Amino acid sequence: MAVGLAITSEKGHYNGKMTPFVVISCMIAATGGVIFGYDIGISGGVTSMEPFLKKFFPEVYTKMNEDTKISNYCKFDSQLLTSFTSSLYIAGLVASFFASSVTRVFGRKPSILLGGAAFLAGSALGGAALNVYMLIFGRILLGIGVGFANQSVPLYLSEMAPPNYRGAITIGFQLCVGIGVLSANLINFGTEKIKAGWGWRISLAMAAVPASILTLGALFLPETPNSLIQNSKDPEKAKLMLQRVRGTNDVQAELDDLIIASSISKTTKHPFKNILQSKYRPQLVMAIAIPFFQQVTGINVISFYAPVLLRTIGFGESASLLSSFMITGVLAQLGDYGGISKGYASLIIIFICTYVAGFAWSWGPLGWLVPSEIFPLEIRSAGQSITVAVGFLFTFMVAQTFLTMLCHLKSGIFFFFGGWVVVMSAFVYFLLPETKNMPIEQMNRVWREHWFWKRIVGEENSWGSE
Repeated sequence: MAVGLAITSEKGHYNGKMTPFVVISCMIAATGGVIFGYDIGISGGVTSMEPFLKKFFPEVYTKMNEDTKISNYCKFDSQLLTSFTSSLYIAGLVASFFASSVTRVFGRKPSILLGGAAFLAGSALGGAALNVYMLIFGRILLGIGVGFANQSVPLYLSEMAPPNYRGAITIGFQLCVGIGVLSANLINFGTEKIKAGWGWRISLAMAAVPASILTLGALFLPETPNSLIQNSKDPEKAKLMLQRVRGTNDVQAELDDLIIASSISKTTKHPFKNILQSKYRPQLVMAIAIPFFQQVTGINVISFYAPVLLRTIGFGESASLLSSFMITGVLAQLGDYGGISKGYASLIIIFICTYVAGFAWSWGPLGWLVPSEIFPLEIRSAGQSITVAVGFLFTFMVAQTFLTMLCHLKSGIFFFFGGWVVVMSAFVYFLLPETKNMPIEQMNRVWREHWFWKRIVGEENSWGSE
């Protein structure tokens, strides 16, 4: 990020620069991505730890170690085990809709604060769990925290950022998700070596570290100018914040657009009903399609179950955890019984790393960036909630069904995900317009100028655009 560089939008003519105030505020808020990534990484690791399985999922532990008649692909097939992983996402789905009202009525900052606090409580309960019910209830609290954070943090980042740097700042959320996943895998690798067998407690409880940073940091975060305009009768307060955020006194053009957007948003009493109107059809399609495609890439299969997959193909407990942070046809070399050669196992790791790197260059950050910037203010909170909810719904479905699908489809499961990658690539090429450098309150232009969407939105959506 180039702190202090003056920017003027080519189309929006907004003045301002990337200020240290924006950078620091966004770094604190983006910690919401760390808690999400940490949970993704930690759950896959602890579910491959034998002491954890022996205490909470003894049936899986027995199949893994003692039953030689069960296929390699079916050893981890347990609905209770997948419920541990996927319960978070059902809770997050429900929480994201409550978060929409909080974000819209009270602001982005309170939603971030509630998300951090709920995640902090869930991490404490998970680390102290004595039975599977405490474990899953802790996961539900974590889900509430992630639901609020995922709904509010991308909005916060996109609204605080200058138009020319909105992509760089909002992608910081996905960067923090990656940092969380990496941290979780490193911690899992270390705690698995604790011979007394309680290392999994440290793994689960350490989620309190990023949650504490987010919760305490949220107390000092400024509210976004967009939210101040939306929820305050005093535009001067929003103007002062906008001047501080942009590092210049000449913010009238951007302020005018915010006031227009706010006046329209205040006439919208039922945003979830209004988003069904034809003028919002492109945004609604993207709110559903982008998180759907992001999940059917299979990324969370790798994130959740990489240690399980690697143990399935014959890696030891430590090696599977280590290799999970470094897939398709090669896995077919694994039969129902026995293992595969070290050469094929190493090739699988290379493919996993290549796949994760490709995701990090594409759907990883853009799956959060694009939805956070395309909604008009009057439906922005509702639209982001739909995006998060759809993401959680399909994350839940993938997490809940993958081990069973692996048992039945074996290596063919990865051709299933590969097929969706082809479909989603065509979808983006033909139907997703470029949003780079377009001010967030003038984003309606991209739909009216797109070869397909302009036939649907027409001129009805043309306020404040010229």
